[in-house]
Amino acid sequence: MTKTIKSISLILIALLIVGLIFSRGIKRLINPGSDKSQAEAPARVSSGQRQLSVNAEVVKTHTMTDKTITTGNIIPSEEVDLSFEASGKVVAIYFKEGEFVEKGTLLAKINDKPLKAQLKKLESQVPLAKDRVYRQETLLKKNAVSQEAYESVVTEYDKLMADIELVKANIAQTELYAPFDGIVGLRELSEGAFVSPSTKMAKLTQVNPLKIDFSIPESYASEVRDGAKIKFSLEDSEGIMRHYEARVYAIESTIDMNTRTLRVRALYDNPNRSLMPGRFASVEITRREIDDALSVPSEAIIPEMGRNLVYLYRSGRAQPVEIVSGIRTEARVQALSGIQAGDTLIVSGVMQLRTGTHVKIDQIR
Repeated sequence: MTKTIKSISLILIALLIVGLIFSRGIKRLINPGSDKSQAEAPARVSSGQRQLSVNAEVVKTHTMTDKTITTGNIIPSEEVDLSFEASGKVVAIYFKEGEFVEKGTLLAKINDKPLKAQLKKLESQVPLAKDRVYRQETLLKKNAVSQEAYESVVTEYDKLMADIELVKANIAQTELYAPFDGIVGLRELSEGAFVSPSTKMAKLTQVNPLKIDFSIPESYASEVRDGAKIKFSLEDSEGIMRHYEARVYAIESTIDMNTRTLRVRALYDNPNRSLMPGRFASVEITRREIDDALSVPSEAIIPEMGRNLVYLYRSGRAQPVEIVSGIRTEARVQALSGIQAGDTLIVSGVMQLRTGTHVKIDQIR
């Protein structure tokens, strides 16, 4: 009995399996594309719902500056090696190393005693020479002497006065004066040293104002004018970058054919003599400013076949547009055409975008 029940159960199970297989085959014959549609439907839905998360910004007008950055040197306004015009022994030094002196300050002196003695000798002859001229002039009026004799005495007097002026000039050359306001450098010699016109006593440097010496590309030559403002930067003693303004006062007459640059100089007032000459500086020159410019970030641009493309956000999709670029700054590029104020510009993930890509904006600025 038990064996019979088991056999019947097995037969029923086998018939059920066969029935299921048979019914599935009938459905395939009736609608052969139904299984494939059911398999692909989820895939199409998944693809249709896929979105790329991006950041964007609203295009606005703003001021853009067309500028270039070059390097320059800070040099003294005036600088000279101090030396005597005559030879002799240094008998006095009146300045301290590193101090500020005004124009006309007596800095040093060499021995002038022989010249002063010669001057005293010549000056003692002046009264007698004047008396001779007076006597000869009186006799000439009375026709007691010839015109030639009178002129000879006058000539002797003029020669004496010229010798006196010459000695005075030689004495003046024994004194060293500051030719302009400035700072005296380190002394190269001491009192008692014998000097000649080729001997350097010290260096005098004018540091107020200072000159900024730099060169610009030849394309800027027609746009930098006398009186134009420039900015220059350099680090202070604490390593902090400081920014200063100067004004162009001189431009070289020709472009350097080797470097294709034009040499320019600007003046900086240097109040309190806070900057020292000889330092290196970064110089920024502004060509022009555009008040109502439209621009895009450099990373938002995709170069393609000689064109510059950017993507705009429109109705949840990415739409490429071509822009014509203008001036460039460190981070942005001017768009002369292709976009308008108020457009929503996609600024991240642009390399993954295609025309019509579904996008979702995470951040907008």
